[in-house]
Parts: sequence; C-alpha cells; structure tokens
Amino acid sequence: KVLIEDLVEASKASSGNMAVNFEKVDMHELIMQACGEYQEKTAKAGLDIRINAEEKNVFVLADGKHMWRIIENLMSNVLKYSMRNSRVYINITKSQTDGVLIIKNISAFPLDIPSERLTERFVRGDESRTTEGSGLGLSIAQSLTTLQRGKFDIQIDGDLFKVIVEMPLWKN
Repeated sequence: KVLIEDLVEASKASSGNMAVNFEKVDMHELIMQACGEYQEKTAKAGLDIRINAEEKNVFVLADGKHMWRIIENLMSNVLKYSMRNSRVYINITKSQTDGVLIIKNISAFPLDIPSERLTERFVRGDESRTTEGSGLGLSIAQSLTTLQRGKFDIQIDGDLFKVIVEMPLWKN
C-alpha cells in the first residue's frame, strides 16, 4: 500500500500534476521539528545529529506540506542507510537567492553508483537490498523540490553521502 502511494506521489510530482501552495516556510523550524520526531529512531540507530544554522530564521517560498515530505524522505534515508554509531550533519544556510539545506552522512554500504542514479525510481545505493525501502524517497524529494522551483543535488565522495536542497528565499 505504501509503495503504491509513494509511486502515485512520485508520478504526480515528476509530472507537475500536483498543487503547490506557496507560503513562507521556516527551514530551520522544519528541521528542528523533524529531528524531534525522529529523535527516538536516530538514538536507537546510534546516530548523532549535528545541526548547524548560521541563522535561525531561513524563510523560503515553498509549500509547507511538500517541504515536510522532502525533509521526511531525507531523514528516512539517513536512518536507513547511515553507518550505525556515526554523525549526521545538517547545515542550514542561505545564499543571496536561496535557502540551502545540506545533509551529510556516512553510508553503511559502499556507494559504488553515480549520484545521478540515486534519484531514479526504484534505485537504491545498496545493491544487496538488505535494508527496507522502495528506492522512491530521493526521487520524490527531487521531484517535489523541482516542483517548487528549487534545486536538488546529490554528491558522493567515497562513503560520504551529501544532499543539497536549495529553495527560493521568501521575499516580503
């Protein structure tokens, strides 16, 4: 059921066939909320979440529900694929035009895959498929980011996995 719902959401998001209600969204607040919700699971996995925010109020022009889903998918990815008993770094900054969210973690599995492939549907970084997951999370996160006029990038350096989400800043 969850797989079908994710697939429908991925299809809607990638086709642009999804409503977007642009509003003022506080990226820092969303991250703090997500870390609070995932605190028990991250502690159980031995993950030490380190949040670095230059400014506490990084407001972006986005859809709050879609931003929540992006962050939820990225946090779920961290839980499923991070090396146990390691640190996860979450940086929230802003450029002149965008609010920038960067999440970095060390993968529990070798990332012998081009970073572009990780956002394809049903593709996972661990080819052995020893963990849960449909391979849709990053695809959905990328599509929802693009749908909101943002940028989504994944960088891999050895076992370091880094995702960068840039969303247009809110203008008064």
